[in-house]
Amino acid sequence: MKLYDSPWAPSPRRVRVYLAEKNIEIERITIDLRQGEQLSPAYLAINPRGVVPALLLDDGEVICESTAICRYFEALQPEPPLFGTDPRSIARIEAWTRRIESDGYAAAVYAFRNGKPQMEGRALPGNWPPTAIIPDLVERAAIMWRSFVNALEAQLSVSPWIAGDSLSFADITALITIDFAERAGLTISDGNNTLKNWHETMSARPSAKA
Repeated sequence: MKLYDSPWAPSPRRVRVYLAEKNIEIERITIDLRQGEQLSPAYLAINPRGVVPALLLDDGEVICESTAICRYFEALQPEPPLFGTDPRSIARIEAWTRRIESDGYAAAVYAFRNGKPQMEGRALPGNWPPTAIIPDLVERAAIMWRSFVNALEAQLSVSPWIAGDSLSFADITALITIDFAERAGLTISDGNNTLKNWHETMSARPSAKA
């Protein structure tokens, strides 16, 4: 198997952190996003959407989307479990992961893609026609972000990890989201001390450097 990767993009990093937590080693091939390699004919033949990550299996099938890739490895190597062990924990982790993606990560993408003039024509990642930025989405992102971090603060005030008593894929997703959002100018406010402490704990784990 081969994992098509990029060192600074958030979605490939989510896979790397997950694999590090599972102690799984896999061959990685770096795609240079700054040079537009994700839109080269060679890479589009692997993933026509023109985004990373992508997992090339030994039989030639390609799995795209970071969550799908992690789910694949979870099925191959269930221990340690990061997607839950029973119906309730599985549902809880899934619910929080989706909420983090739809509220927090979406806000970060809105801010990152629409708040930088150099993104003009590239408001959508991957193999799309030229797409104009929408500056008003930056304001929407700020509103979404404030609500998102307050929700995480409330949850972490009653639970040591986002989806329960142990680290899960939801925590990995939140770490990647918060770090990516900072690059877009969205940060954790001084009032969210519980969330800040959680972030420091997550950032100190060896997997966070993957």
